[in-house]
Amino acid sequence: MIDPKLLRTDPDRVRRSQEVRGESVGLVDEALAADEARRSSISAFEAARAEQRSLGARIAGASGEERTALLARTKELSGRVKALQDAAAEADAACTGVLKQFGNIVFDDVPVGGEEDLYVIETVGAPRDFAAEGVRVRDHLDLGEGIGAIDMERGAKVSGSRFYFLKGPGALLEFALIQFALSKSLEWGLVPMIPPALVNPEAMEGTGFLGQAAEDVYYLERDDRYLVGTAEVPLAAYHSGEILDAGDLPVRLAGFSPAYRREAGSYGRDTRGIFRVHWFDKFEMFTYCRPEDAVAEHRLLLAHEKEFITALGIPFQVLDVASGDLGASAARKYDCYGWVPSQGRYREITSTSNCTQFQARRLGIRMRDGRRIEPLATLNGTLCAMSRMILMILENYQQADGSVAVPEVLRPYMGGREVFGTV
Repeated sequence: MIDPKLLRTDPDRVRRSQEVRGESVGLVDEALAADEARRSSISAFEAARAEQRSLGARIAGASGEERTALLARTKELSGRVKALQDAAAEADAACTGVLKQFGNIVFDDVPVGGEEDLYVIETVGAPRDFAAEGVRVRDHLDLGEGIGAIDMERGAKVSGSRFYFLKGPGALLEFALIQFALSKSLEWGLVPMIPPALVNPEAMEGTGFLGQAAEDVYYLERDDRYLVGTAEVPLAAYHSGEILDAGDLPVRLAGFSPAYRREAGSYGRDTRGIFRVHWFDKFEMFTYCRPEDAVAEHRLLLAHEKEFITALGIPFQVLDVASGDLGASAARKYDCYGWVPSQGRYREITSTSNCTQFQARRLGIRMRDGRRIEPLATLNGTLCAMSRMILMILENYQQADGSVAVPEVLRPYMGGREVFGTV
């Protein structure tokens, strides 16, 4: 949730953020009116309440007609105070409802644009020249089926479209990636976490996933619970309603969980293979820190992602995500796109977002710094989305005979295995 003080003191900044997000600029005036109505209602309630308390003190020392008059006024005021209290609560809820419609305030230097505007800020590694090697490029599904790693047909039979089985080499690759991600997390000082994959509405809404992203979320109506699309949700809600000591920050976590996504709006896109699926497993990094440290923490999360992808030998690009494609919670987001040889282009494999104090305000997470208490900052970053990283390995490590070499850093987790042959 955005800071109401910013709305009052610099509404033009909020308008600019709405504009570059492609969202309603008129919502700013609506929010200003709702904020003024809330403050006015609270002021009226507090004034009446103060008079009520003053009358109570006077009654104790009054007698005769004065006491009778004071008691009559107190009775009259009691009903008014209750009505004003209800009106203040209603105005507060209405204002909060409007404020929750805003996405986070976009940083001024974030590039302006939408999903199709790709701002590449760095390229790491170079794609293999398969033609020079005499390798006919196959896509990941052909390769995965050829080595017995992926079974889409039975995934669809058991669960429906965009589901799959990882078996043999595919399962081994995921287990190896899990171990490698865990080892890097420990090396970087992250606390490993295995969070629940079912969360309550407060957790989902607090992280900003029930606004524009709501159609992509699986909801279990009978239980009033949501399946998470990322461990970011339970990790963010882990400290909801708490006050953390600023001296204990930053808190850096690495959570492993399944991720469930409806992929609403992607009908007909990436239907082949395991690039865009309804379920995958993922390692997610998450940080709680001081607001003034958030930009540096964001760079650190990106550095972790780059180190991980580089170690796996995947060529990739780093993108500064355009304003209209940020998602509600992010003030800035960096994506890493890995090279897909069969498509001849880079595709998204990781993402890291600086959510500033946006999620913390919604979840009631604050820090105590001396006598000052204020919302802290939260950040998140993908360490390894398993299905997409397996895709990257299959395609970038394919051999002329249809076998797939194992990245060197993963071999210790596979008993030294160097290659997966065809079945």
